[in-house]
Amino acid sequence: MTSAVPSPRTDAPPAETSAQRGSRRSIAAALLLGAVGAALALLASRQDWAHGTASVAGGALPLTAKGSDVTGVPAALAIVGLAALVAVFAVRRTGRVLVALLLTLSGAGVVAAALLGADDASALDEKAATASGDAATTIDGLSHTGWPYAAAGAGVLILVAGLLALTCGRSWPAMSGRYERDGSPRPRKARGTPDPERPEELWKALDRGEDPTREA
Repeated sequence: MTSAVPSPRTDAPPAETSAQRGSRRSIAAALLLGAVGAALALLASRQDWAHGTASVAGGALPLTAKGSDVTGVPAALAIVGLAALVAVFAVRRTGRVLVALLLTLSGAGVVAAALLGADDASALDEKAATASGDAATTIDGLSHTGWPYAAAGAGVLILVAGLLALTCGRSWPAMSGRYERDGSPRPRKARGTPDPERPEELWKALDRGEDPTREA
């Protein structure tokens, strides 16, 4: 007597391994940290980093220096880091290690440049000299905002993303090679029998050394 209950299917996809889960999580973390870090670094570079006043003929003139006035390094390295983050998935083996190293160095450079610019007064001194018309004029009442430290924190995020790419990148998948040619010979398309109603096909067959009267 046979049972009417169908037997369970055995072609279910294999369960995800712990290594695959860890690889997926490290990819997500690197993408999130790198993207947020680059965006924050670019945002911080456009904000006010320092305030002060310059003594001019009409009195005290308030002046402000943005991050881009102090240093253009964080914004430039943020763009480099973002490009490197994308390129990590386009290369393999040694190329991936080099790109991950570039991403790591970009984050470290953002941190260093932001911290060096946190107490910088040269940008405001230049503005004070221009406003007063006296090259010896310096800024008075100098104060700094917290945006340089936000840029440094953004650099840390990019740095961590680079370290993740260096340590875990070898297990990450690369961009699909489904459109790449594998070099294998392609099968030749079979040619049909020339149509006797079309003389040009008969001539082409003769040029190829074929017998147009032979049956396919």
